[in-house]
Amino acid sequence: MLIDDKGILFILSGPSGVGKGTVRKRLFEQQTDLKYSISMTTRDKRPGEVDGVDYFYKSKDEFEQLINGNQLLEYAQYVNNYYGTPREYVVNTLDKGYDVFLEIEVQGALQVKKNFPNGVFIFLFPPSLEELKNRIVSRGTESNDLVTNRLREAKKEIDLMEEYDYVVVNDNVDHAVEKIQSIIQSEHCRRERIAKQYKKILEDE
Repeated sequence: MLIDDKGILFILSGPSGVGKGTVRKRLFEQQTDLKYSISMTTRDKRPGEVDGVDYFYKSKDEFEQLINGNQLLEYAQYVNNYYGTPREYVVNTLDKGYDVFLEIEVQGALQVKKNFPNGVFIFLFPPSLEELKNRIVSRGTESNDLVTNRLREAKKEIDLMEEYDYVVVNDNVDHAVEKIQSIIQSEHCRRERIAKQYKKILEDE
């Protein structure tokens, strides 16, 4: 359990193709107390992805039922697919005192900010737009038109960077992970969090 009464919500976001999934997987290969909240999506599985590990894969009808039932913390439609975060898991895990880590699209991150303004928002930034294009193309899963659409969206999303607390350039996966780990440690040392716990200790004496 962590020193805080409640855990901290960390949100990693950024343009499609920037490497969010790769960085998140490497982060969780390290020893960590973080709890990962698996997102839901209606997009098709990519090679090597596993249902319940990378995403929960839902049909469009299933996803819309969750929206109507207010069972998602956030959701967004991106390039004709839905993405979203199950609300119950995040809230319950934070209440138990554990940190929760979300890896989500930019639209979704901005929704989370409205619901959880005290969350810590980290923008994963590409070294360059050319590098971002190369990463998207190298997947081999998108048509030329879809690549163009993703790059157009990426430029819009980069303009939203000012909504975030931290920016990490993903020029090297291990370096990016180290920076995110430093952010997590720093947030737990923030005066506001320690002061709240210290006040409680004094009241208990």
